[in-house]
Amino acid sequence: MPKLLAHAISERLGRPVQLAEIGMADAETPNAAVGLDFPRDPAEAVRVATSFWSTVDRRDFLTGTGFAVSAFTTPVTRWLVTPSDDDAAHRGRGRVGTADLAELREAAEHARRWDSKYGGGNWKANSVTTCLRERAVPLLNGSFSDSVGRELFSVTAELSRLAGWTAFDVGQHDAVQRHFIQALRLARAGRDVELGCYVLTTMAMQALLRGFASEAIDMTQGAFQRAKGQAAPRVLAFTKLIEARAHARDNNPKAASAALASSESLLDQTRDNTAEPAWIDFYHHARLSADAAEVFRDLKNPKAALAWNAQAAAMQPGVFTRSVGMRLAIVGTVHLQAKDLYQGLQFGHRAVDILARVQSTRALDYVREFNAALAPWRREPAVRELVQRTRTELRMAA
Repeated sequence: MPKLLAHAISERLGRPVQLAEIGMADAETPNAAVGLDFPRDPAEAVRVATSFWSTVDRRDFLTGTGFAVSAFTTPVTRWLVTPSDDDAAHRGRGRVGTADLAELREAAEHARRWDSKYGGGNWKANSVTTCLRERAVPLLNGSFSDSVGRELFSVTAELSRLAGWTAFDVGQHDAVQRHFIQALRLARAGRDVELGCYVLTTMAMQALLRGFASEAIDMTQGAFQRAKGQAAPRVLAFTKLIEARAHARDNNPKAASAALASSESLLDQTRDNTAEPAWIDFYHHARLSADAAEVFRDLKNPKAALAWNAQAAAMQPGVFTRSVGMRLAIVGTVHLQAKDLYQGLQFGHRAVDILARVQSTRALDYVREFNAALAPWRREPAVRELVQRTRTELRMAA
């Protein structure tokens, strides 16, 4: 009804009238498809992204549809066909300069650090959506040269990927997909094939952890083939790592081991390579070893999982709080697979100690998997004690 009223008044006045102008702004509801488009035209891509960022924090949007792997079909296909646009220049209101780009890069770096330390539910990690809405949107509508435009599109793509990652961490999967799709589109606008490969790999990781291992395999293989020769070895190595994890969830030990070997070989090529983007600096041999333990946990091979975990260097809980907690839960599950209840409980208690300081539904999924592995010993008093800790301190449902 408010929209019909606004339409009637618009006809009477001969100009568009917004709901806010007639005092009915609260009746505005977002388009259910906002943020899912991957336009071919760069100008339309900017319009879609900025419209989504202006909508995403609204309560009625965040209670939306959830994850649908089919929503990735068109974006992935169009990026694989054309991973970079021709020209990034734009004429608009206000000149965009290097100081503006530096501000966005700093915001992205802060968001990465806070997300790792406190989880995506932390207010500061989550504030990246505010940065997109209040700082990136005006800049994307400003005036900039091709070179500045390429950097602007790339850094806003990284911010959108981070916004998606923090939303993923707290289970807002409808918003996650849209952030990732816009990040992939803006990476294409910035002619940043390397970042596009990383974004597509992150999209594959979401698909994987939502139960679509086969689709994740296709996405990682497509990202690798499209970016090969254009992306740094470390970026390609991370793509192979996520492919290995997908093969493990798909119960294919041979393919998982081959992808892990490719990732390790690519990492070996990075030691003398300094021309790498800052957003991939987290991926190194110790991280590969830690994730390989998860690969072999999924393959129900505790001996291999523990061997890989022994090679993984310790991470600082104060810096990588969430990752440390998840890793402890993974290793605890592996010990349970090896029928070692004592060690499993030790790691489980340590995981609860650390994850109690983190707001992350993704981390809690690892604890749920750990609790499921405790089933054979569910009557043991020590097991009941630990499960009770997860319910009270991590606020997990029974």
